[in-house]
Amino acid sequence: MTFPDYCANCGGPVVLPPATPTLAHTTNLPGMWRYAGRLPVTSDTAWLSMGEGGTPVVPAAAAAEWCGVERLMLKLDHLNPSGSFKDRATAVGVAQAVRQRARAVVCASSGNAAGSTAAYAARAGLPAVVLTPEAVPPGKAAIARAHGATVLRVRGDYSNTFRAARELADRFGWINLTTTYVNPVAVAGLKSAGYELADQLGDTPDWIVVPIGAGPLVHGIVTAYRELRDSGEVAALPRILGVQAEGCAPIADAFARDATEVVPWPEVRTRISAISDPLRGYPADGTYTLRLVRESNGVMATVSDTAAGEAVDQLAHREGLLIESGAAADLVAVRTQRARGTIGPDETVVCVLTGNGAKTLSAEAGPDDPVVADADEAIDHLGALPETAEGMTV
Repeated sequence: MTFPDYCANCGGPVVLPPATPTLAHTTNLPGMWRYAGRLPVTSDTAWLSMGEGGTPVVPAAAAAEWCGVERLMLKLDHLNPSGSFKDRATAVGVAQAVRQRARAVVCASSGNAAGSTAAYAARAGLPAVVLTPEAVPPGKAAIARAHGATVLRVRGDYSNTFRAARELADRFGWINLTTTYVNPVAVAGLKSAGYELADQLGDTPDWIVVPIGAGPLVHGIVTAYRELRDSGEVAALPRILGVQAEGCAPIADAFARDATEVVPWPEVRTRISAISDPLRGYPADGTYTLRLVRESNGVMATVSDTAAGEAVDQLAHREGLLIESGAAADLVAVRTQRARGTIGPDETVVCVLTGNGAKTLSAEAGPDDPVVADADEAIDHLGALPETAEGMTV
């Protein structure tokens, strides 16, 4: 069964209806396939799984101190097989493609969906065509190529890439795995993040912080919690704190203006590629996400490139987590909203860390990395450096 990508009447995104008030029981399968009965997948395609889902939630005392909150938890979705939360959607979308005997899959991606689509298409034996904006981080495109995908860069920003992928899917009948709202079956896979959080946390947290491009992860989390609430498994919905880059913030801008509809962002001015979606040509995606944030009694926040980079360092240096800037931006938003009083000091906050930072690192040594010939020369360099850990002596 196929679904349209956008409503023919209103132009809005199409999403699958929520599960019935009585949710299907969980299965004995690992990861997100534990919730197969609540997702548009069946056990006959579970062979596609590479262990996606089931990512841990860990406390983060050092990051909590930096943010100014007492209880901060991190959902480590960067530990999915391809290094991002996109695997939750891609695994379901590729299962759909297999069932429909698709000839190929295609996706537009600012980076993370590129590697995810290429990896799962390779596992399914399907050709994959990946379209990226010109400014995609080289490491992300390289991962897609390594899995055998055909990678094409499209002039301009992500919205141009989105349009090209949609046209190719329409022309050749390929399954479109672009992780906006364009594929409602794949998007439904993101509900698994909400189911997991509810199982892992027990009590509903006060806030769940989500980095946003178009926003389908917000849909997944809010929809899952609504289903759980309606079935009596949780008492309330969490509030969503949506995070966008200052240089590309169409949804946050509409929230700040108290507007009901999102308008496309005129010009992308950010290096935070993971969440730089101007929504040009499909602003209804943003409008739907905006409505979900408001219905959760949540808020939107923007983050500068500089602040996001600082958060990357905080997570790497103080929590041991290498996270890309689009996900580390969560911490900046928490810090800002705590300073404004939007988040209370004793409220429980969960940040979804959506992407691994290793994919945005250069393969070359950093310009400040010293080159030494032997241990004696290394000792000379170390002796000239400040102590990096208490009690370290050379």
